[in-house]
Amino acid sequence: MANQGFDLPFYEKIWFKRTFQRVMDTFILVLLLLLLSYRIFSSNNFTFPWFLAFLCESWFTFTWIVILNAKWSPAVTITHPDRLLQRVPELPRVDLFVTTADPVLEPPIITANTVLSLLALDYPANKLACYVSDDGCSPFTFYALVEASKFAKLWIPFCKKYNVQVRAPFRYFSNVATTKSDDSPDFKQEWSQMKDMYDNLRQNIEDVTRKQIPLELDGEFAVFSNTEQINHPSIIKVILENKDVLSDGLPYLIYISREKKPNHSHNYKAGAMNVLTRVSGLMTNAPFMLNVDCDMVVNNPKFVLHAMCILMDSKSGKEVAFVQCFQQFYDGIKDDPFGNQWVAAYEYIIRGMAGLQGPYYGGTNTFHRRNAIYGLYPHEMENGREDEKLGEKILIQQFGSSKEFVKSAAVALDGKAYLPKDISPSNFIEAAIQVARCGYECGTFWGKKIGWLYGSISEDVPTGLNIHRRGWRSECCTPDPIPFTGCAPRGFISTMVQQKRWASGLTVVFFGKHSPVMGMLFGKIQFRAGLSYFWLTNWGSRGPFQVCYAALPAYCIITNTNIFPKGPGLWIPIALLVIYNLHTLLEYLRIGLSIRYWWNNQRMSLVTTTTAWFIGFLSAMLKLSGISDTVFEITEKEQSTSGSDGNNADAGRFTFDESPVFVVGTTILLVHLTAMLIKFWGLQPTHSENGSGLGEFICSTYLVMCYWPYFKGLFGRGKYGIPFSTMCKSVVFALVFVHFCRSNAISG
Repeated sequence: MANQGFDLPFYEKIWFKRTFQRVMDTFILVLLLLLLSYRIFSSNNFTFPWFLAFLCESWFTFTWIVILNAKWSPAVTITHPDRLLQRVPELPRVDLFVTTADPVLEPPIITANTVLSLLALDYPANKLACYVSDDGCSPFTFYALVEASKFAKLWIPFCKKYNVQVRAPFRYFSNVATTKSDDSPDFKQEWSQMKDMYDNLRQNIEDVTRKQIPLELDGEFAVFSNTEQINHPSIIKVILENKDVLSDGLPYLIYISREKKPNHSHNYKAGAMNVLTRVSGLMTNAPFMLNVDCDMVVNNPKFVLHAMCILMDSKSGKEVAFVQCFQQFYDGIKDDPFGNQWVAAYEYIIRGMAGLQGPYYGGTNTFHRRNAIYGLYPHEMENGREDEKLGEKILIQQFGSSKEFVKSAAVALDGKAYLPKDISPSNFIEAAIQVARCGYECGTFWGKKIGWLYGSISEDVPTGLNIHRRGWRSECCTPDPIPFTGCAPRGFISTMVQQKRWASGLTVVFFGKHSPVMGMLFGKIQFRAGLSYFWLTNWGSRGPFQVCYAALPAYCIITNTNIFPKGPGLWIPIALLVIYNLHTLLEYLRIGLSIRYWWNNQRMSLVTTTTAWFIGFLSAMLKLSGISDTVFEITEKEQSTSGSDGNNADAGRFTFDESPVFVVGTTILLVHLTAMLIKFWGLQPTHSENGSGLGEFICSTYLVMCYWPYFKGLFGRGKYGIPFSTMCKSVVFALVFVHFCRSNAISG
């Protein structure tokens, strides 16, 4: 009986069925197919708008099939850390990566809180090393880390002594505003002291960041003098070093700012991640790596143990290349007015992907197996790597000219690790500076076959696709409480910036050599897993179809034509609209979300697709055609400290700027308002035999309802109003569209 306990797995994966959901999903698919069939067999009504509607609806049907494929195999992963601790006496090392790129859009105090939460993990300190990549080369970020490291010497013991759950100070002190009456006097005293110390830390960092207190660039800050964000040498600083290798000491903390030159491509976040991988490979070479964005703070200090349960399982774990933790958010605005909290998507679609070959790599909150990032195949875990006999020369061609790093890469590929006596990050600074230079990767496999892949501003998806293509699996890690919480964009403008960037990067992936199609045809991506990737990578491609479909009802009203059936056939699109909305509403209610939450997400889904995704698609097409390159725009991070909405008067309110994204949205609104006015005033042509009807009017009304924030923006002031230049451009585009429609009506 005793041996049976040692045979139990470290984690279990349980699949479950959602029968009612499947029935409703299938019914919606049947209605979509009926609508397409009606269009095919009612050729007597054929017009160009009718044909265009058929093309768009065909794409929507394909997209729905892709979504069903992703949703229909949901799985949940259950981990058993107690079994891991019982049977694994020596836990593996883990390198922690934090990335930041702009001290203004990503304030250093946010990065400092994320780092403090990572340093305080419930994991042996001598097994952890935290590397912070500062792509902004900011002395303010370095200052924040130095000050945070001093605070960490008291914060970490406090967290472990009192078993603090949320170990980012700003989250802890905002949630625990006062101590309880039954708390011990010692705790109350220490709590008050820690809060005062954190308030001083935060104030000092913010004062320096805002330049209210000058930061002298001397001493250890001298390296930042005469540096620019896009022109500076490699800067690597060991801030904390566990020289005595104590399990109850402090983890390593290393600051990295890779070399940049104005005329050299830096490959955005992917380039920064590859530098982190090489520097950490030299200094600590942990077999597992966790990467998080600078705003993703630890919410469960034991989550590393949960992830290790998956990666170290003797049966299934050897096939797992990375473990993905869901992105969830703290202080989300009530009812998610901008549709960016992803609650339903994670519950239904991404959990469904977890039941296939595994979830996609989401760019943050992810544990990676180092040798998988280095290009190892899963079967080589057991049989040894195929190029092992090729020697150091081949490894230098693949990994670069640093012999020290090549040695560490060989150790990692062989599944080995540094011995404790070999770990002393300070001894590797010179070698680390070499591998952090911008020319180090020239002629190597970095960004092509190993590491984070280049070619797209969405570096995470092609990297995950490349890993799945080699036959690896991935798993979700969803312990209770959740491992991480981050800050979702709290404004409309930052939401659109993020969505446009994602759509642009994913479109490049969809049409590139790392697409799911290539992975299925020439790699080891399973068919259903590859098809589920279509849901993600065709975000941008949905934009043109949705914009076209949104324009058709207005065109039909202005020209007095139709794209929807009349008579009994009209019930097909009406039933489709009603049943789809009822089905999605029930899905939201089932997981505890409100009706308003559902409506906000439905509205923003249409707005985002027709604006941010559409512009992102056009940007990607320009990049793929070689006309211009895409611009990487950083999403602004905001640190809220008071409730879900706090006292922020802007929470949930729509703001606008002069971005082309808002030109598209305003044009769509103006076109439909014009069409409805033309209908009400009776200015439509009267010679049409198949005039516009109820279907077109319902569609146009629905679009105006979705774009209601834009309608309010037409009359708003300041940042709440649509800029005059944007309105002028939109009016011109709307007039051109109306003139085109009227010309076609006359010629028809």
